[in-house]
Formats: sequence, C-alpha cells, structure tokens
Amino acid sequence: MSAAITLDGVGKSFGRTPAIRQLSARIESGRITGLVGADGSGKTTLMRLMAGLMKPDQGTIAVIGSIGTMPQRFGLYEDLTVAENMRLYAELRELPPADQPATFARLLGFAGLDGFQTRLAGKLSGGMKQKLGLACALLAKPDVLLLDEPSVGVDPVSRRQLWTMVGDLATQGVAVVWSTAYLDEAERCDHVLLMDKGQLLHDGPPAQLTARVAGRCFVAKGGERRKLQSLAAANANVRDALIQGASVRLVLHAGSLPPDLPDCTLEPVAPRFEDAFVTLLEDTGPIPALPPRPHPPSHADGIAVRADDLVRRFGDFTAVDHVSFDVKQGEIFGLLGPNGAGKSTTFRMLCGLLPASSGKALVGGLDLAKAAAQGRQRLGYMSQKFSLYPELSVRQNLNFFAGIYGLTGSTKRQTIATMEKVFGLESLAGSDAGTLPLGFKQRLALACAIMHGPDTLFLDEPTSGVDPLVRREFWSHINAMAAQGVSVLVTTHFLDEAEYCDRIGIVYAGKLIAIGTPDQIKARARSETRPDPTLEDAFIALVEEADR
Repeated sequence: MSAAITLDGVGKSFGRTPAIRQLSARIESGRITGLVGADGSGKTTLMRLMAGLMKPDQGTIAVIGSIGTMPQRFGLYEDLTVAENMRLYAELRELPPADQPATFARLLGFAGLDGFQTRLAGKLSGGMKQKLGLACALLAKPDVLLLDEPSVGVDPVSRRQLWTMVGDLATQGVAVVWSTAYLDEAERCDHVLLMDKGQLLHDGPPAQLTARVAGRCFVAKGGERRKLQSLAAANANVRDALIQGASVRLVLHAGSLPPDLPDCTLEPVAPRFEDAFVTLLEDTGPIPALPPRPHPPSHADGIAVRADDLVRRFGDFTAVDHVSFDVKQGEIFGLLGPNGAGKSTTFRMLCGLLPASSGKALVGGLDLAKAAAQGRQRLGYMSQKFSLYPELSVRQNLNFFAGIYGLTGSTKRQTIATMEKVFGLESLAGSDAGTLPLGFKQRLALACAIMHGPDTLFLDEPTSGVDPLVRREFWSHINAMAAQGVSVLVTTHFLDEAEYCDRIGIVYAGKLIAIGTPDQIKARARSETRPDPTLEDAFIALVEEADR
C-alpha cells in the first residue's frame, strides 16, 4: 500500500509541556488506522497537525492528496437545516453548483439522511449529527479522512452504521484515521497507533498487540462480583480486574500464576485489545477511596427510584410511552437506548428536571412533581454535557456547589479538600474548569455531584469520550458508593460499561423493551449462530426485534 501520510520525527510542545515527542509513522491508503490513547496522550494534537491546523515544532508531515476532516466537537451549524449545512460546506469546498444535487443525493442516501433535509441540525439525534458531519467531510472526495472521536455520544446502532460507511470508503482507497477512546473500536481497525504522553507505544495491527497478553486473561465466576473484584485487584499476580456481567475479568502480570481466590472458579478467555492496552500503561497504584458514609441511605420499601407508568408528550409526539421500573437501594441500574429513543427524557423526568405528562417519578418515596426541592437535596446529578462553570476555577466550582447543597464551615472546607484529593484535582485547584482535559472535567463534575452525600445518584453518560483508565476510576467510585447503599441510575452508549450495572433497561421508541441483568439480556440474543453474544449484539438484536 502507498503512504498517504508520512510522519518523520514530529514534535509539538505548548510552552514547556511536550504534547508530541519525536513521532514517526506511516498512514497508508485503503485502510482504517486507529489513533488510540488515554486523555492527554496527544491524539487530538496529532490530528490537528495532520490536518494542517497547527505546525509542528520539529520534524515533517507529508500528506499526499486532499484532506477531509471531522472535528471532535460538532462542527456544523445547529440553526441551519441538513440541506443548508450541505450547501454551505459545498461552497466552502468549492464544489461546482452543477455537481451539488447529485453529490448531495448520494451522500445523504449514504448517511441515511435523505428524509431529513429540512430538519434543523440542532434537532438531530447524536448519531444523525455525526453522520451529517461525515457527509459534509466527504463533499470534496478526500484522499485522506481524519475523524476525531466520531462515535462519542453515538448509540451502538448508529455506531455500526458509521463503521459501515467508513469501511466502504477505505475499500475505495481512502486513508482513514479514526481517533477513539473506545478500545473495542480499536480492534476493528486495520492498523493502530497507540500513544501515551506524546510517544508512540505501538505501531501495527491490533491483533499484534493483543497477542502479548495471550494466556494471561481469565474470568472469575462465583460469589458477589464487587467483593470478588476487590479481592482480585488486591492480589499481587493481577494487573487488572474488571467487572463483566456477573463475573470479573482478570489480566495477570507477565509470568504470574492464576491467583487463588476463595469461592470462585477461574476460566481462561481470549485476550482483548483493552487487556493489552492496560498492561502497556504505567500502573499508578490503587485508586483513592471515598470516605465511608456515616449514615447509609435507608428506604422503607428498599426502593430508591420508581418510574410508575411515566408518559411524556411533546405536542402530538409521545417521547416516553408508559414506562415503569424500579431501582433498588444500593443497585446500579443502567438505562440504555438508541439516540432519540426516549431514555434521556425518562432520565430527566426521574431527576425532576422535566414534568411528566402522566404517571409518577418517585425518588426516595417523594413525588418530584410535588416535592421537587426536597427530593433534589437527596439526589446527585451529573449531566451528559459538562455543566459546571468554565470561567470559575476547580476550587471555585467546588465551593459554589458545596454552598448550593448547604455545606458550611469546617464541613464545607473538609469536603472540598477530600474531593480534590480523591479525584486528583489538588494540583489543578486554581485552573479554570473550561481549560481542563475531558477526563478532569468529568472528575470535577462527579465530585460536584456527590459532595453532599446523596442517597441516589443520576449519571447521564458520565464517561462519554473518556479513556479506559478514567472509566475504571469512575466505576471504582460508583461501585464503592453502591456498596454503601447509594442507588445509581446511569445512562451510557458504551455497552462494555453497561456490563458493570446490576440490571439494565432498554428503551426504544419510547417503550421499555427489555429489563434484566446484563447476562439475562445477552441470553435473549443467544442462538446457534451466535452462542456467546456481546451486550452490543443483544442490544441491536432487541432493537431489530422491536422494529419487526
């Protein structure tokens, strides 16, 4: 294959901080190259260098042919329609007017958007926005396509559609660079550049890296999974311990024997790219623990959250159609669904942020339609988008939210100090929140959501776009809070993450189409041709079944 991009000794620094360190690599035509790494690894900086938006401080970047880019943040105009965005980008890319109708028809059909030309871009679902962004990037028929985390916030159905679209482009000879924090996506790439702290740790096929941990991966079954994970993580032979459904997935240190864990069985399993990724990065030791709650939550009937026949209409459109479920005390409940399915609307009604058209939303036994202020004092909420004050510093945000929740005096000061320590924010206390890397923004948002010790925690896509290490840190805190009796309701599009939940509910077209443990949901998709389905397989099968 020919090299579409050649990177030779590329370096880039911001002040005294190096972002890219003497990086050399080839990106070839006709294949998908995954750009993978933790937060702060240099992925976005490298993407901007390759797009010509920045100049390197050292080395050279050679690109053969034209470039199409899709930035990390939605780069379209939300107050323009789909068709108007297409026309604007066609003019910017100097597409001849005579060629526009046929090109628009081809790309909108390719993206499945030909029936939405008059809809405002801001009214599209997350998956539709990403597909429109991709269509606009393809208007000039690029030889190189740079996609900076295109699947963040996109549901599994739309993500598969994106992959199909991009795979078709690669077969036509386009060199595709797909930056991602999702390591299941890295496994789908033809080639992977794995970065950490601006350096290249791996340059080759993903299977080549995965093979390094062959024979070191096991699944531990038996007993309570959170206790089993805690025991396994403390074992000297174990490099990584991660909840996976009712089991715990283990990756051993090189040369170590399987650990002797009480009351469980160990089964060897095939390695994944994520298993190998974790072993390459520096082991930072145990995650700081949140302090124990002096007074664990208590609910008379053991139910923390109840959705009772919830309905929400917007004019003639029914977004949520008679949805009912309970979240038990100390349970982690995942609410899943495609973009536009109604899960976020359900979530907002349960939080008291949106009134129900009919039915009841109860939190801690309180009807939020009648006692919203009292109910909100007993819950914590972390929104999908960073909702803190970007112009305030980290400590000022913590101080502000502590005041909102009624913390005063020494209790307030001690709580702020604890949040800064547990979430690694001490060195950033004076930095503006808006300038933080995504992982630290999410840490700050979670700290603000839990500093008053809520009985119930609502998390709306809390780890969207963050790397696997930050994701593990978040779930360590979430599991610890659940063990202390806190009830957690979480939405996510990352279905490996949904495995961490005790139970999940899937919402589609406004209705609850499935509810159960992750293993129960996966069992519904089991067949002769698919004996061991993933949760993503099951999710898509259930949505397709509902369509039929």
